[in-house]
Amino acid sequence: MEKMKITDSLKKYTMIIALVLVVAFFYWSTEGKILYAQNINNLISQNAYVFVLATGMLLCILTGGNIDLSVGSVVCFVGGIGALIMDKKMSPWLAVIVMLIVGLLVGMFQGFWIAYIKVPPFIATLAGMYAFRGLSNVVLQGYAVSVSDTTFLNVFGGGADCYVPNFFGGETLNITCLAAGILITAFYILLTIRNRIRKKTKGYATQPFAGELIKTVLISAAIVWLFYKLSNYKGIPSALIWIALVLLVYAYITSKTTIGRYLYAVGGNEKATRLSGVNTKKVYFFAYANMGLLAGLAGILTIARAASAQPTYGQGYEMDAIAACFIGGASAYGGVGSVVGMVVGATLMGVINQGMSIMGIEANYQKVVKGIVLLVAIIFDVMSKKEKK
Repeated sequence: MEKMKITDSLKKYTMIIALVLVVAFFYWSTEGKILYAQNINNLISQNAYVFVLATGMLLCILTGGNIDLSVGSVVCFVGGIGALIMDKKMSPWLAVIVMLIVGLLVGMFQGFWIAYIKVPPFIATLAGMYAFRGLSNVVLQGYAVSVSDTTFLNVFGGGADCYVPNFFGGETLNITCLAAGILITAFYILLTIRNRIRKKTKGYATQPFAGELIKTVLISAAIVWLFYKLSNYKGIPSALIWIALVLLVYAYITSKTTIGRYLYAVGGNEKATRLSGVNTKKVYFFAYANMGLLAGLAGILTIARAASAQPTYGQGYEMDAIAACFIGGASAYGGVGSVVGMVVGATLMGVINQGMSIMGIEANYQKVVKGIVLLVAIIFDVMSKKEKK
């Protein structure tokens, strides 16, 4: 029994252990450069679109291993529309609203064909990938359009001042950033204690105290360390706020809401879910409409980061999002996966990219390594399924 518990724990935290080992390897290989404050900041800002898109992709994958191949093209399409609106000196907030609405409409359009007409998701979104890439070129007429609105760039993470203001000062350390980290850690600890007490009061099974204590200490230490590192550079990047907002909202949706349970149920056994009275068509439609909305947000973050829109933006974004989900433990068969796992997968991919870049490894070899990591994750998933059978 003890061996089984240890094996289960290792399987549960495999990717976290892998992330720690990869960070340790690159720390040694880059002589500590991978953990410089500026590099950590860049890791967050450069991979903001991955966290956002992978969150939406996770919901699609939960429905049965389905994916959305069009998100990179949709990011480019909505980004181009937003850049043109701002280029005409119109309100950046109008541009943001239009980009989110267009993204949502695109998701609803594709969700309709997938959910109600039963077009396979792979085919429907492959068609979308070509169509919206073409429309991106039509909208932008083949040219780059710069984005210069200071408010937009600062709020969404592309300007020189795209950081939370340092209200408390500090010459070497950003005190506001450090205080935020301590407050978040304290809130997490209090929430953990509250949940444990509530479970015991209601008679639910709880994790062993020692295990939960170790987990809480390690997560708290990671949060404080992250914010300490950020406070050594410019503080909290605005992109991190958008990432955190998306992750918190969807972690709640997938774990605490009815639609979240339906997503897992459809992926686990669609026929049984339908026979139990659940409208599975609405579940599929929700997953893909939501994917479009988050592609709209990723488009906003992308043009803010680059301070421009180009017809080539978004290429390969769908693959990064899919890889982050599968590496983070989402099952290729559907019904299994979590937002936390996806975050680990996205972070692991980001660390690998940045670590190899610092080491001066050619971009083509970076793609080879990412492909191998993804293949290993899928093999692990398949082997786990075989063991259960």
